[in-house]
Order: sequence, then C-alpha cells, then structure tokens
Amino acid sequence: KLTCKSKASFSFNQNSQFHAYPSPFLAFQGVINNTQKLNCLPSSSFRLHSTVSRPYGVPVEASAVETDKNPERLCVENCNDENIVGGEVPGAEYGNSRASHESEIDKEAWSLLRDAVVTYCGFPIGTVASNDPGDKHPLNYDQVFIRDFVPSALAFLLRGEGEIVKNFLLHTLQLQSTEKTVDCYSPGQGLMPVSFKVRTVPLGDNKFEEVIDPDFGGSAIGRVAPVDSGLWWIILLRAYGKISGDYTLQEREDFQAGIKMILNLCLADGFDMFPSLLVTDGSCMIDRKMGVHGHPLEIQALTYAALRCSREMLTVIGCSKNLMTAINNRLSALSFHIREYYWVDLRKTNEIYRYKTEEYSMDATNKFNIYPEQIPSWLIDWIPEDGGYLIGNLQPAHMDFRFFTLGNLWSLISSLATPKQNEAILKLIEAKWDDIVGHMPLKICYPALENEEWRIVTGSDPKNTLEL
Repeated sequence: KLTCKSKASFSFNQNSQFHAYPSPFLAFQGVINNTQKLNCLPSSSFRLHSTVSRPYGVPVEASAVETDKNPERLCVENCNDENIVGGEVPGAEYGNSRASHESEIDKEAWSLLRDAVVTYCGFPIGTVASNDPGDKHPLNYDQVFIRDFVPSALAFLLRGEGEIVKNFLLHTLQLQSTEKTVDCYSPGQGLMPVSFKVRTVPLGDNKFEEVIDPDFGGSAIGRVAPVDSGLWWIILLRAYGKISGDYTLQEREDFQAGIKMILNLCLADGFDMFPSLLVTDGSCMIDRKMGVHGHPLEIQALTYAALRCSREMLTVIGCSKNLMTAINNRLSALSFHIREYYWVDLRKTNEIYRYKTEEYSMDATNKFNIYPEQIPSWLIDWIPEDGGYLIGNLQPAHMDFRFFTLGNLWSLISSLATPKQNEAILKLIEAKWDDIVGHMPLKICYPALENEEWRIVTGSDPKNTLEL
C-alpha cells in the first residue's frame, strides 16, 4: 500500500516572481479579456497519465496510487513527484515587492490566510473554507472548497507564490470523475468535487498515511452537486498560466482531457432550448435555498468565462473542430441571451410595463410571457437614471429582479455584458453603495427577503437571514 511517508518542510517562497503587470487588478483582468490567437501547437511537455477505475468515479494516476478499501478515499503518492512544487514556479517574473510595504492590516490578513493553508505530504494544496478556532462543529467548513479557494489562489498568484495553486490544480484534477455512470448517487463524468479534506489515517506501528477524501455533494448539506466547481477550476487554470507564465499544466494531455469533460457537461444536449445553463437551487456559491434555481446569472457568467478560458487553453490535440465550433456557438448565443433578456434599466422597465401577454409567434415581444405585475415596487425608485444591471434569474413567466453581486461583477470582468452595460452596472453600484455595501463587504444580493416571502423561498433556512 502506497503511503505518504516523507514530510517536506512547508514554506512559501517569498522571492518567487511573476510576470509584471501595472496592478494586481489588471493582472487578473487580463486572464479573461485576452485576445491572443489560439495556441494550436502541440507541446513537447505533454504527458499522458493512465488512470485506474475506482468506485464513485474518482480517478487517480495509476503510477501513483493503490486501490483503497474506502471507496470515498483517495491516497496519492506525489511526495517526490516532479509536478508537486514547494518553491518557485517556472516562468515567474512578477515579484512581491509590495510585501515590504504592507500595512499592519495586510500583514494580519496574510497571517490569517497562511494559518488556513492545508498541506498534503508536507506541500500546500489549498486553504480551508473557514478557520474559526472557536467553532467546535465546523461541519464541512474545515475542508478545501474549489470555489472558496479561488480568491485565495488569486491572492497567492499576484503575490508571486504560485506553488500552492499548482498543487491544488494537480490534485483536484486527480479527483475529477472520469467514468460514465447511470447510478443516481454517483458523480457524472467530468464533475469536479465541491470540496475535499486531507485526513491522517493510522496504519499501526506508529505509522500514518495521508489521504484525500473528495465530496461531490453526497455528504453536503442538502445533498446538492456542484455545478460551478468545474467552471471555477477552468478559470483558475487560465489565471495560473497567465499570471505565472507557466503554461505547462494547461498543455498537459490529462489537463486537456479534464477541460473537455467539463465542457461536455456544460454543452450537453438536453430538454432545455435556452443557451443558458439549467441548474438546481443550491448548486453554486449560493449553496442554500434562495430561489435561484433555473438559469441563475452567476452560473451563466461563470460558464461564459470558462468557455472563453477553454477556447484559449485547448490545443490542437486537446480539442476537435466540433468542440471548438460548439464553444463559439454557445459563446455567441449566451452573450446575446444575457445582454438582451437579463438586462434591466429604466427604459427596459417601462417596456416590461407595456408587455402584452399570451403572445404566440416567433415575432412575439414578450418572449417569456412575463406579466408586468411581477415588477416589484422598490425597483423604479432604486435604479438610477444612468444605471442598470443584469437580473438574477429568468424563466418562463418569472423574472428575479434581485441584484446579485457576483453574477453582475463576473459579467463585467468576462465581457459578458456590453461596455455600455458594464458602465451602467458600475454607476448603479456607486449610486446604491449604502444598499449593496454599507458597513460590510459586498452583499450577496439586494434586497434581502423578509417575513413570509423569506419563509416560502428559503424554506425557513436560518442561514439565509436578513444579513444577506
């Protein structure tokens, strides 16, 4: 049985450097809004890893693992793997010269972030979702969540510490489900776990091994599978390459296959005829019941960003002509759909007020049979004259007029919205700063649900209180 016996010392390389950008924001903005020509040249660094089948569809490198009696447990022997890094990332040029000019608040924040780092075989592979020492029952918040690690990963990358991000990408790829299945309780092919936990298991004779337990939603609160994990993973892979200058990961054949499997989930044919992705409630960052089932804006913005990132990363070996055509078609259709039907400003609100209902034809103006009575009373006075935003959800006979922050900001970053719409979104945030920010970080959505509406929509879930 292969075990992780060697314990390498864990330290972040303070001298590692990355490609220089004028500012951290521009460095990240360049990840999505990049117009480079698609790289279709095969790389000599390709390395195909054979995989072994495991229960629940958890793939691991055949050369690195042995099957484990626990089907939900994954043990990877990578302590001496050339891909696992504990120091400088190749191609790094952007340094952390700002570190010497940090304020006390910055130093405290970095200290807290480093305390949240999770190691595997002595190497950093992520940060826990919550690191509250006073919480005696952390549930799954002591695990590494793919979506929650992304902001931490971007902070590490912009600081010049990319080893933790590279290790995270390597290990999460090994956790991806690769087998087709008809079992309703097994993850489908291409699904990324929502989170994973590193456990230390005693072997006897004072020996221990470290194993990684992934969760695909089977143990999560509400038992919902993550729709957004794979999308976040693709975006982070693109960010890692753009900021660090290390493109060897995305060019590897196993990473190309991982990207394709995620895209196959997003582009799969189904009963739905909209270009937007159909998801259930709780399958994204808003992982509690909040009435965002259907086609929530957040998932559409992440899908658009992931498709753009995939188009830049797929190589001639990793993609086919049909896949690239499908990506381009979905990008075009999705951008039109969101810009046209999700956008609301004063002009669009007045247009909805005059909608005729029960229209039947290809030329119908009210294509989703929206009744004007749905427009909430707070909306007209809330939208500034030169502002606007993308609504939270759109379904037949239903428009969710709540302002969801993440979806609107990702639409702006990924250019899903038009430049004019981007400007209007920023003007609205500025005009309604007290409502959206106030005395705390950005709210998830505005306005908060109250009273009977809160009970009906959330199922009286106490996590979704008025503080949201």
